Amino acid sequence: MPNDANFLDIILLGKEYRVACPPDQHAALLNAASHVDGKMRDIAEKTRNNIAERIAVMAALNIAHEHLGLDQGVAVEHQKIESEIGLDMEALRRRISSMEADIDAVLKSE
Repeated sequence: MPNDANFLDIILLGKEYRVACPPDQHAALLNAASHVDGKMRDIAEKTRNNIAERIAVMAALNIAHEHLGLDQGVAVEHQKIESEIGLDMEALRRRISSMEADIDAVLKSE
């Protein structure tokens, strides 16, 4: 295979896959594969399902849900901080827009 360094063999649920991956990303991909394999094994054990495709889809959905939940969690945490310190983001955005308009007006008059 041309330039084997650009490929990496990973194992998911005991099955080997060869995937394209630049050498500097091998460690990150191995970590990701380990995470996915762990999720797949957990699902297979809990559901007593042995259909790899179904397990993979369920693992992908679980991982996506966790990821999106983290993003939502960050947004909720930001809102909590804003309310704790009394920061009105909408008022702040309006003030910034007003300042930008003032700056534009000064620059246009020069």
